Amino acid sequence: MTAQVVAADDGAGDLIARREGHAGILRLNRPKAINALTLGMTRDIDRALDTFEVDPDISVVLLEGAGDRGLCAGGDIRGLHDSAKIGGDLGAVFWREEYAVNARISRFPKPYIAYMDGLVMGGGVGLAGHACHRVVTEKTKVAMPEVGLGFFPDVGGTWLLSRAPGEIGTYLGLTGQAANGVDAVYSGLADVLIASGDWPTLRGEITKLPPGADAAATMALITRFGVSGEQGPIEKQRALIDRTFAYDSIEEIVAALEREESDFARATLGSLREKSPRGLKVTLKLLRLARSSTSLEECLVREYRAALEVFASADFVEGVRALIIDRDRNPKWSPARIEDVTPEIVARYLAPHPEGDLKFPNVN
Repeated sequence: MTAQVVAADDGAGDLIARREGHAGILRLNRPKAINALTLGMTRDIDRALDTFEVDPDISVVLLEGAGDRGLCAGGDIRGLHDSAKIGGDLGAVFWREEYAVNARISRFPKPYIAYMDGLVMGGGVGLAGHACHRVVTEKTKVAMPEVGLGFFPDVGGTWLLSRAPGEIGTYLGLTGQAANGVDAVYSGLADVLIASGDWPTLRGEITKLPPGADAAATMALITRFGVSGEQGPIEKQRALIDRTFAYDSIEEIVAALEREESDFARATLGSLREKSPRGLKVTLKLLRLARSSTSLEECLVREYRAALEVFASADFVEGVRALIIDRDRNPKWSPARIEDVTPEIVARYLAPHPEGDLKFPNVN
């Protein structure tokens, strides 16, 4: 593997894996699609990690995105939509392999650094959010907007969000609201905020970390470039978010927001009313279960069960149609009302499927 300039490699594949100095580089290379993740890219990442893990000259792994719009806008939703419409199996295959990579990243034996500049959504959170070192900038927007597609925050999103301060994770998961760099650090979705203009210098220093550099040495380097930002807009609303999102039912959360008189509460209420009712209830259930989970893998097993049910549901196909394909932003959810999503409907998302569960070491 030879060093090249940091840019969109238009003549290369969708994933560029190479060594630069002592760093193993993983560059998502679909800039026109904001580096949306495909099954092929997931498999290439896994193979590259095989190489990086055993190469004694590689001290760290660095994840980055080509182009200037973001690290990764999520998974290949259109491809999943097309497969779901014809009863295909892309969802089962893609999520099984993607979630396995998410878990592998979380326990990778060498420092794994994610540069989360620009948009980082959905599947991008799965590749970056479980990294040992997560670097954001003033241009970062981190979001898990899946409920608006009749889905839920997956790729270990329920694990990450359930560990945010107070009810911040519940708010982010149910509304799909994007967190800027400051709020991403506050929410536990990132570790260090830097100025994007400092990245080329920091990146160069990362590639010079000697073999054997551990997580502490890597973090010490990154924090040298850290900056502080003003309190983020989500953190500023912490008290209201904690007050209104502390309930274990969507109906109670909606009622609590209706009792508030602020513009923020009204905007949040409007956002929830646009989302898939079943997506909201399934997401809240998964977030609450994740709070008592003891590992990322446990959450991924649960998310895989739920994802298979989502793939078979009409809401996912309809949500993608309304927001991504036809873009009329007028999805016809089923059921259409929150109160019509019964406990029996939600229970289907938690049950084992004939396709089988994900299998991880030490997870039943």
